[in-house]
Amino acid sequence: MSVRRSTVIFAWILLLPALLYVAVIVAYPLVDTFILSFTDASLKKTTKWVGTANYDKIFNATFAEVIIRTFVWTAFSVAIKMIIGTFGAVMLNAAVPGRALFRVLTMPPWIVPMAIGIFMWGWMYNGQFGMISGLLQNLGLVSGPVAFLAHGSTAFWATIITDVWIGVPLVTLYMLASMQAIPQDLYEAAWTDGAGRFYRFRRITLPLLVPSMITMSMLSLIATFNSFDIIWILTQGGPNGDTTTMIIDTYRTAIGSKKYGEGAARAVLICIFLSIFCITYFRVTHRLASGESR
Repeated sequence: MSVRRSTVIFAWILLLPALLYVAVIVAYPLVDTFILSFTDASLKKTTKWVGTANYDKIFNATFAEVIIRTFVWTAFSVAIKMIIGTFGAVMLNAAVPGRALFRVLTMPPWIVPMAIGIFMWGWMYNGQFGMISGLLQNLGLVSGPVAFLAHGSTAFWATIITDVWIGVPLVTLYMLASMQAIPQDLYEAAWTDGAGRFYRFRRITLPLLVPSMITMSMLSLIATFNSFDIIWILTQGGPNGDTTTMIIDTYRTAIGSKKYGEGAARAVLICIFLSIFCITYFRVTHRLASGESR
């Protein structure tokens, strides 16, 4: 056996655990869900092949609203997390007294179990004994109790605020690590030339953070698009479906109504959207890498 062939065999042996993991954990459920989406699978004993009937059912005005709401919810949440997280990273990266303490204080939303944090926000949103409603009344901004989760517009923004609170620490720490990886020689040279702090941030920090910002935005987008716990614990998609996103609608259809075929079709659609996001991300990062190498 040649050395080259033995090297190739050894490489495949090393890759085998990863390939098995992808095949069992990722590929098989994905293929099974795709096949299931073309059936009328439910609690009944017999399952029939229905072709594209499940997809025909979801392409209606109601589900179109769910899709639009999901994109709007995701866009606002990710944008706010990136803005606050980047700004927080800039503050934590600055040479100010107590910086280590501030870094520790950014961790609680990430450390606290998600369910506990969401229940805490649900208590604060309560109109009768919630802290936010009570504070607004004490300040004279509202005349009576405000049940934030009982009205569609306020419930929508309440879920976004909760998602931002949970997601900001990760964005902050990631952007902080990216900032600290920037060579200090660049800042020293700019400072020697008389460049101000804002100029250094605009011409050095921000351009070098673009790849990290794109990566973090994509990771946050995928996690937010698939976010289930926050909306389900706070509103379960209500009131009147005003906080129902695609993942909530899929859960209601597949688990709540036991319509597994229709739920699988919705899951496939979510997978298609996320695949488009990932392809876009890889193309953007490839262009950035090509530009840097020139």
